[in-house]
Amino acid sequence: MSPSCPISQRRIDTNLVRVVSFQVLLFILLFSVTQMPLFLLLVLFDFVARVFRQDAFSPFRQSARFILSKWHVKPHYTDESPKRFALFLGLGMTLLIGLLTLFGFIKTAVVVSIVLIICSFLEVLFDFCIGCKLYYALQILKVTSYNR
Repeated sequence: MSPSCPISQRRIDTNLVRVVSFQVLLFILLFSVTQMPLFLLLVLFDFVARVFRQDAFSPFRQSARFILSKWHVKPHYTDESPKRFALFLGLGMTLLIGLLTLFGFIKTAVVVSIVLIICSFLEVLFDFCIGCKLYYALQILKVTSYNR
């Protein structure tokens, strides 16, 4: 099965996603080092805004659009569904980090933060989306389970 989206016809700019991922990486790294909740809350707020498709309220998406327009970067489009799946995974990980921190499991929160940082790093540097790969694997499992 080739990496294509069987569910949605929507497309998304991968350059925008990569700039947003860099901001997530930066703020999760800042949170991990400083343990200041403001950094995590900003990432959480941004994820929620993007999950509910409220782009006007997403500070990371707005700044990414500004950066890409100033650099005159042409959009490179890809299927949206795998990126949305990865977005939900990022939101879940951010919520988990927040809950672990709230209940005093700081070391575990840092480990989850490192996983999120690695995923963001791979997206930023190599355009390699772990969440997207999981999405495609789940699609393959779904297709093979229907064919039984």
